[in-house]
Amino acid sequence: MSASGPRRLPGLAAIAASYDAIICDVWGVLHGGERAYPEAIEALTRFRAGGGRVALITNAPRLSRQVEAQLEHFGVPRTAYDTLVTSGDATRERLQEAGPLRVVHLGMDVHRRVFEGLDVTLVGDGDACDLVCCTALNDETSESPDDYRQRLQRWRDRGVPMVCANPDIAVMVAGRRTWCAGALAAIYREMGGEVEMIGKPSPPVYRRAVALLGAIGTDGPPQRVLAIGDGLATDIRGAMTMGYDALFVVDGLHRDDFGADDEPDPNLIAAAFEAADVQAVGYMNRLGWS
Repeated sequence: MSASGPRRLPGLAAIAASYDAIICDVWGVLHGGERAYPEAIEALTRFRAGGGRVALITNAPRLSRQVEAQLEHFGVPRTAYDTLVTSGDATRERLQEAGPLRVVHLGMDVHRRVFEGLDVTLVGDGDACDLVCCTALNDETSESPDDYRQRLQRWRDRGVPMVCANPDIAVMVAGRRTWCAGALAAIYREMGGEVEMIGKPSPPVYRRAVALLGAIGTDGPPQRVLAIGDGLATDIRGAMTMGYDALFVVDGLHRDDFGADDEPDPNLIAAAFEAADVQAVGYMNRLGWS
């Protein structure tokens, strides 16, 4: 990144030939919580048609089969990607490795599939437990993270560690900012609680995505990887952690930070990158081919 910030790119076609594989964020890049973005679907489909491989990687605290069904519902076809990795998958693996556990689940009922078939006993707030697994707010439409401070403080006072299955602080749903599990984990950490984040920007989910891509075809794991995302603290930071180039999508999580949707202010983008201490090879308003 130069002192003036990442450069604006006309489309993925401008840099596609430099990469063997793409690791692409889902929410905010491929859809906004209601429907797929056709330009983004075209970009990934054309990249794959040219011989590239695509892994979708998401901090959704759900199993990959659940997210695949959601993507199909939104209109994201399988022609746009080769494989999918979720933080829900990674959380399940983490709990499975830990052995028998008494767990307080903080989140929505739909996320309980993460625990199915594991040696995990779900217990209530006041029961003795080994950890709190946070997947979301119980009601993301009417609650705020501050509503949970008393509950979080009780677990902190008892020294209970937290596993956060979605490091995202928030996502945009139909143009409205919606709180995620990462916001609760941030409060818990501020209280002095022990928090283990599972998902972007941590390396394990990226390593799993690359391993899955390496199993496709005969070329082995890709060496030239581009990570695409709309979150500076997760997608762009995660790319830097892994040593990947990053492409920033403006019209997502940070859409209100850079001026008009169709003409984001490059100076504001440069300032945000500097403040976050991250880099990218370029940015687009929305992911597209050209």
